[in-house]
Amino acid sequence: MSMRLDRFLSTTGVASRSEAPRLIKKGRITVNGTPAKRHDDRVEPKTDEICLDGSPITYREHTYIMLNKPQGYVSATEDLGLPTVLELLPPELRRGLFPSGRLDRDTVGLMLLTDDGELSHFLLSPVSHLPKTYFFRCGSQISEEAAEKLRTGVELNGDGITKPAELALSDTRTEGQITITEGRYHQIKRMFAAVGNVITYLRRVSIGELSLDPSLPEGEWRYLNEEEISSLQKHNRNRK
Repeated sequence: MSMRLDRFLSTTGVASRSEAPRLIKKGRITVNGTPAKRHDDRVEPKTDEICLDGSPITYREHTYIMLNKPQGYVSATEDLGLPTVLELLPPELRRGLFPSGRLDRDTVGLMLLTDDGELSHFLLSPVSHLPKTYFFRCGSQISEEAAEKLRTGVELNGDGITKPAELALSDTRTEGQITITEGRYHQIKRMFAAVGNVITYLRRVSIGELSLDPSLPEGEWRYLNEEEISSLQKHNRNRK
């Protein structure tokens, strides 16, 4: 399927649509060995060899973006009253993308945006048991009894008992990391409420082997690299 050259450069992360004409004008983009002339020329991503400064540009059928979600944004493609995570991306990238897995409006951290429906279904499926790790702060110290309940499973009102979780506490016992393998509604906040505590800050730091880039500021995004994409797809392949 053909596409405009500027869209190809944007989709592959080489340049935004506004930056693409400048690269083309400088002669840095070639198509099958010939310098590109116009940003709206049609190319065949699967058969044409498109290069930047002589190096072939890898094209993927799907887009995978890591976002460091800030507070105040909802995990949706559209919302009538609140800004969505897609609004943190350039307009030319938003079409077809959706958040794979939700974070509460006030929860920050790692979010995957993609148009790969199969991978997203796997990440969201309850049967995948993909571990998700969060850094948290809570309102009061976590007792040994409460910590044991969080690790072994707690009763959520009307929602059964949670699966075992991994819990690592700081010396203050008011912050730490928790890893869960489920994705129930507001699960971590409800787990802490069930043991008489309250979450005051929550940041997702990893999904499976995919970890939040520590150099990525809140509100910023980048494309996943080949190793990161492969790690997610490996989990999906192993499930089949």
